[in-house]
Amino acid sequence: MRRVGTIFSPYVNAPERLREAVDAAEASGVAELWIWEDCFRHSAFAVASAALAWTDRLRIGIGISPMPLRNVAVTAMEIATIERLFPGRLLPGVGHGVQSWMGQVGARVASPLTLLREYVPALRDLLAGEQVTVGGRYVTLDGVRLDWPPERAPLVYAAAEGPKTLHTTGGVADGVVLDSRHTLAELSRSIDRVRAGRQEAGRTGDADIVAYVVTAFGTDARARAVASLDDSVYGGLDSDDSADRVLAGSVEEVAAGVERLFDIGVEDVVLQPTADAEIEAFSASVGEVARLVGQ
Repeated sequence: MRRVGTIFSPYVNAPERLREAVDAAEASGVAELWIWEDCFRHSAFAVASAALAWTDRLRIGIGISPMPLRNVAVTAMEIATIERLFPGRLLPGVGHGVQSWMGQVGARVASPLTLLREYVPALRDLLAGEQVTVGGRYVTLDGVRLDWPPERAPLVYAAAEGPKTLHTTGGVADGVVLDSRHTLAELSRSIDRVRAGRQEAGRTGDADIVAYVVTAFGTDARARAVASLDDSVYGGLDSDDSADRVLAGSVEEVAAGVERLFDIGVEDVVLQPTADAEIEAFSASVGEVARLVGQ
C-alpha cells in the first residue's frame, strides 16, 4: 500500500512540541508521523503513546528504537500494550543504534548483525503470542509468552543501511526503514538486497519498504534541502549529486518525486523536514502531496 508520511525530529523539537506536530498531521490528512529514538532525546514509546492518544486515525511509526537498549521481552511488552490500546496504528521499528551511544550506556554489542538475527525473530514471535525459548549470543528467553499479546501482531520494521544489514533485515523483519540521503539508484540497490535476503530466508511476499527523504517546499527549496544534508542534524553528507538525494520545490514537484520512489519499490515515502521548516505549514504541504499521489 502506497503511503506518504512525515517526521517529528527529536533534534530540533522538544517533546512538548509533539502535540502541535500530531495535530497538524491529523488536520492535514497525513497518514503517518514517524519518530525515532536517538540518545539521549525522546523516548520512542512514550512519544508514540501520547501521539496516538491525541489522535483518531494518524499512524505512528517508530523508525527506530535501538535494540541494545532494551531486552526484547520489554520491547514486546511496550509494543503489545500500545497495539492493544490503539489497534492498527503503531508501526514499530528497531535498529542497531549508533554504536558510540550504545558504548556510552554500556550496551554496545560486538556483533550488531548477530543481535539483529536473534532479536527481530524473537520479537515477532512474542508479538504473535507464541511461547519463546531462545539461547542466543545476546537474546536469551526461557519459555516467555506475553499475557496480553496484540489481537493482531503489527509488522515489525528494522533499519538497515550496509549491504549485510540490508540482506539480513530482508530475511528477519516484516519491513525495512531506509534512512535519508540516498539517490534513487542507491535506494533501488538497497531494495534489491532486501528482496534477496527475504528470498534466501524462504519468506513469501515483499517486505514493506519505508524511505525517509529530506524535503523542502517553497522559495529556495532545493538549496535549503541540500544544505540540510551537510549539517549535524541530518547526517553530514556533502557530495556532487546532493540535489538527487532530496525532494524540493512545489507540491507538484515533490509529488512527482514521490511517484518516482513508488516506482522503484518504496511503499512508504516519509518526507523529512529541514531544520527550519514550520511544523504546520510543512504538514499541510505533505497532506497536499499525499492527495496528489492518490493516497
